[in-house]
Amino acid sequence: MMSGTAFLNISAIFALGVLTISFLLVVVRVVKGPSLPDRILALDMLVAVAIGFIAVLGVRSGFTLYVDVAIALGLVGFLATVAFARFVLSGGIDAKKEEAEEDRP
Repeated sequence: MMSGTAFLNISAIFALGVLTISFLLVVVRVVKGPSLPDRILALDMLVAVAIGFIAVLGVRSGFTLYVDVAIALGLVGFLATVAFARFVLSGGIDAKKEEAEEDRP
């Protein structure tokens, strides 16, 4: 039978592997995203994956400081998502390009 620490180590390694795959898929969506809202959503997901990495590293190392870092990253990620959403609602880059083209003679 497997001991608790061995099971925890195997689970942490498995979680890091899954998070790495999801990180790569999200980066592809950020680069390839067909529209600005898709990229913003992918960046928000990237923050969530980074929080997952920090949480797993905190469990593996036993340091509780990682929880504080994950909470701070979550707050910053939320504020960035809200700022990007306001930018998209204001028209985003496309509206600014259209205004510049209308001003041309």
